[in-house]
Amino acid sequence: MKQPNLALPTPMATPASAGGALRTARGILAPLWKYEDWWCNWLGGLLLALAGLGVVKTIPRPATWSVNPLAALPLSSLLPLAGLGVGLGLLTALAVAATRAQGGSYLAAFPGLFGLAVIAWTIGSQQHLAHHGFNYVIWALGLGLAVSNTVGTPKWLVPALRSELFIKTGLVLLGAEILFTRVMALGIRGLGVAWLVTPVVIAFMFFFGTRILRIQSRALVATIAAATSVCGVSAAIATGAATRARREEISFAISLSLVFTVLMMLAMPALVRLAGLTPTIGGAWIGGTVDSTGAVVAAASLLGREALEVASLIKMIQNVLIGVVAFVFAALWVTRVEAGPAERPRAAEVWHRLPKFIVGFLVASAVFSFLVVPGMGETAAQAILKTSSRLRDWLFCLAFVSIGLESRLQDLMGTVREGRPVLLYVVGQTFNVLLTLLAAWLFFRAGPLRMG
Repeated sequence: MKQPNLALPTPMATPASAGGALRTARGILAPLWKYEDWWCNWLGGLLLALAGLGVVKTIPRPATWSVNPLAALPLSSLLPLAGLGVGLGLLTALAVAATRAQGGSYLAAFPGLFGLAVIAWTIGSQQHLAHHGFNYVIWALGLGLAVSNTVGTPKWLVPALRSELFIKTGLVLLGAEILFTRVMALGIRGLGVAWLVTPVVIAFMFFFGTRILRIQSRALVATIAAATSVCGVSAAIATGAATRARREEISFAISLSLVFTVLMMLAMPALVRLAGLTPTIGGAWIGGTVDSTGAVVAAASLLGREALEVASLIKMIQNVLIGVVAFVFAALWVTRVEAGPAERPRAAEVWHRLPKFIVGFLVASAVFSFLVVPGMGETAAQAILKTSSRLRDWLFCLAFVSIGLESRLQDLMGTVREGRPVLLYVVGQTFNVLLTLLAAWLFFRAGPLRMG
């Protein structure tokens, strides 16, 4: 029988403790290269660096057309579009290969996905459709849904469907566009509309969904609440990841948000005129209620330049809350929703639950706000952001095509659960519209802005 070792163990001497330390170190370092969320940060940072260094200066996209859709894709644009597809395919394949070991099958399928994205963007570039807000986002999701719910998504295309990789990388790029100078341009007035209303709406919707409507999936309620009160798709993705909502629940929240975004984009300018609101109040109202940034711009532009400027800044300030909301829900899920009565929640669990692309989102905002803009100047920074925003649009387009191809209407209808999630959105958005109108009137009734 082997004699036990009676010597007192020391952390430096015992193989077990050394192995534990090694496992701990690996546990800390592994997410930096193994998990998709971290790759979204690396890819987003790389794309911003390429734009900042001037390696990538122009990003092609289909041109606006009126009658002939072929006019959107002249021969001179085909080679740049092919180059863009190759570049995005190779870069994203790095993340797929590192996290899933499926780089080869992904690369083989990516051209098909990119082709569908080009088709969606071409349709969305039609002059009259684009003017009324039916842009690439709507057509990308609709095209994907049409394919998946008719002929079915081809099996060879499935490896390219990395919706979260695309949209999270795009959100890191979005972070660079949220500049501190713009956030502070409206001062307390903008913060009042964007930051005071949002948490109230989220709390109201979560209470209404879980206590009044008694929707069983709290993750679905949280995802819909974030999409309604913050910024639609981006907030739905971040909150869905923080609460570990099911894929079909996130898809349902996104689809619901897109449908009502179009309706609100068309209705809000008319309501502003009907109520006789000033451009500043109307712009603040639109910026705080319409979910998508693009839809905010489209709706507010119908009310004039001042309304457009206020609405855009309000939405930008509201977008800052994406990371905050995701963190709060991650903490809530760890400490309350999923914690057993005898469990002591650990702070580390909040970090593990928090979507890591939020880190890239916040870092990109800080770097551009405090380093790039002061160091290079506003004009140079805007040139970089013009390139990065085009890249973000393409990543979002790929994401929405993927979401559509991954979604079955039968599954989405099952998520509705007797219409209660739809009722949650309608009631929550109505509450949001009324409360934001009150806040916009209180903070912007003094008159026009002077933002120099």
